[in-house]
Amino acid sequence: MPGFTIDHPSGKNSLILDEAPQNISRKMVIDLGMASLQSIGSEHICKVCISNSGSCCSGCRHLSDRVGCQLRNTSCTAWLCGFIKYVLYETGYLQEWNDFWEQVPGQDFREDYTPDTFLIQKNLRIPSMRSLSEALAADLQELAQTHIAIGFILTLREKLDKNIDQFMYYNNEPGKQARIRKRIEFLSLPFDRFHLALHDFMEKRGALTDEKDGLSS
Repeated sequence: MPGFTIDHPSGKNSLILDEAPQNISRKMVIDLGMASLQSIGSEHICKVCISNSGSCCSGCRHLSDRVGCQLRNTSCTAWLCGFIKYVLYETGYLQEWNDFWEQVPGQDFREDYTPDTFLIQKNLRIPSMRSLSEALAADLQELAQTHIAIGFILTLREKLDKNIDQFMYYNNEPGKQARIRKRIEFLSLPFDRFHLALHDFMEKRGALTDEKDGLSS
C-alpha cells in the first residue's frame, strides 16, 4: 500500500497521499484528517470555544478529563464546527474536504463502523492556513470579551454552520447561494483580523498559481 508524503506544516500540505485511487486503511484516513486539521490550525479556534464552554467533545464517552480524546474515529475527524468550516469556505477548500470524507464509509455519531481498509478515489490536499485560524481565534476572543450575552460565540458558530451548509447544498442555484452568502458576510463582519489574513493568503496563493503556470508554459 502506498504511504504518505509528510511536509513541514508551513509547506503546501502537511500530509498527502502518494496517489489516488487506492486502498487506504482506516488509521491512515484518521492520520490524514488530523494532519489536515493541524495544517488548518484548528487548535487555535478550539481553544476559544473550549474557554467559552463550547467544546464539541463535551459528553463524549471517549473524552478523558485533563487528558483528551482516548479513541478517535473517522466521524469526529471528518466533522467541522462552524468556525473551522468558515475558514475552509472562505479559502475554497470546503468542497474538497467534503468530497474526501464522503468516500469514507461507516461514520456515525462519535463512533464509526469504518472497515479496516477501503478504496478512495479522491485525495485530500489542504495547504497550511494556520495564520488564518489564529487570526480568527483572536477575533473570536475579542468578541467573547466585548459581548456579555451568554453563549454569544456558540450561537455565532451555529449560525455560520447552518448558513454554510445551506450554501453548499444549493450549489446549483446561484440565486439562493447569493442570498446565503450575504448572510454569511453579515455574520463575519466582526472578523477584521481574519479578513486581513485572508487577503494575504489569497494573494500568496494567486502568486504561486501564476508561478506554476509560468513554469509549465
